[in-house]
Amino acid sequence: MKEVIRSEISSDLEENYTYIQELLADNTDAVFREFKVGQWQAAVIYIEGLADKALLNDYVMESLMIFGDRIKNVKEIKDRLVTVTDIKPQKRLDKAINALLTGETILMIDGLEEVYIIATRLWPARGVSDPSGETVIRGSREGLVETMRFNTALIRRRIRDTRLKVESVSVGTRSKTDVVIMYIDDIVNRDVLAKVKDRLEKIKIDAILDSGYIEQLVEDNKWSIFPQIQSTERPDVVAAALYEGRVAIIVDNSPFTLLAPTILVNLFQSPDDYYQRWIYSSIIRLIRLIAIFLSLVLPALYVAVTSFHTIIIPRRLAYSMASTREGIPFPAYVEAIIMEVSMALLIEAVIRLPKGIGTTIGIVGGLIIGQAAVTAGIVSPFMIIIVSVTTITTFMTPNYEAVAALRIIRFTLIIAASVIGLYGITIMLIVYLIHIIRLESFGIPYMSPIVNTRSGDLKDTFIRSPLQYFKKRPEYMNTQDRVRQK
Repeated sequence: MKEVIRSEISSDLEENYTYIQELLADNTDAVFREFKVGQWQAAVIYIEGLADKALLNDYVMESLMIFGDRIKNVKEIKDRLVTVTDIKPQKRLDKAINALLTGETILMIDGLEEVYIIATRLWPARGVSDPSGETVIRGSREGLVETMRFNTALIRRRIRDTRLKVESVSVGTRSKTDVVIMYIDDIVNRDVLAKVKDRLEKIKIDAILDSGYIEQLVEDNKWSIFPQIQSTERPDVVAAALYEGRVAIIVDNSPFTLLAPTILVNLFQSPDDYYQRWIYSSIIRLIRLIAIFLSLVLPALYVAVTSFHTIIIPRRLAYSMASTREGIPFPAYVEAIIMEVSMALLIEAVIRLPKGIGTTIGIVGGLIIGQAAVTAGIVSPFMIIIVSVTTITTFMTPNYEAVAALRIIRFTLIIAASVIGLYGITIMLIVYLIHIIRLESFGIPYMSPIVNTRSGDLKDTFIRSPLQYFKKRPEYMNTQDRVRQK
């Protein structure tokens, strides 16, 4: 049965105090303290480990207990004795208790039909460090952390604009997780902003433990394998997205910030693309796109060519491939699936292992498995080369969720190639193309700016033009202020 906390605050201190004690019974970290402020009875309540005890002792309790006799009016207590910068009256008891559970302190005074919320949050926090999942050669080494206010501060350092808005909502009926929506007021696409707020309001779930919950609950198509919301742990990436008119969703207890809307192109771009000279970035981006295409089709092409279209293989290469496959008991598609599954298992194992041994296990495991498979006659050396190249090219994709989507596509292409060869690959690629053309992210076409071709937007798609040409913001975003460089 869902617990309902009353909202009314009584003028009788003892009634409020007893009610909160009963509400937080069996919680040994809840601290209750009654004391006198001059002629008035008062009490403070806080959660040990979440509240700053030093601030509470030095700037609240000490001044209240020592100088309380100087006060003639109960309403002067807040204005003349409590020497903290952030103290707010609260007339609803349920909201006061919610604030208490986030680390704030409740100050109650007998005779008042309101309580005071004192900002004393000081919970354990990880220091700012390198973002482990998004390394760059040149750029900021700061990464987002699990504390929401640290993250908003890191982003504000990069956007010193009064029009940057930070709106807070609470999501989760039990966890009451703090979620922040950040956007630049005179740039943001208003339709996108309205959809983000509407979808967050519609979330009805007990707890939000990570931004991944929010991502799954607000995305457009829950059945699609493609990520429709970009996640990042880099504050500079968030700032760049806000300058383009996108909306950032920051979830407390998660180092990953969500960016909406997201298009397919965003998933294959790296911060390095903008921090280096345009010609280097353009060449690297083209290499990355070629690598992504190879990672998708290479195993399926091998299966299709060796099983159905051997006539297109040059004669000498065909003899070489035939000799290496002599004695292999499985058809080519079984070879490909065995090696792809083995590599997927190895990669997942390396990710879960401690960093100290993960790299070693990955290298040694890959060498041992590959050599053993060839020696045992399970797979051919050509298949080992194909899978190795595929694995390397896959991880040229900067976004991990995009890597997972590519892996699924690769498996389906192998199966299609094993059925009708190159025709199967072509059909499956057309099916995926139709899907992503129909896909949207908060009303923005997922294949923008390719499907709604605008020459101005193509300067940052397949290549990256010089920064001097970035005069306007992306047209597909339909931002309010479209000029970013004069």
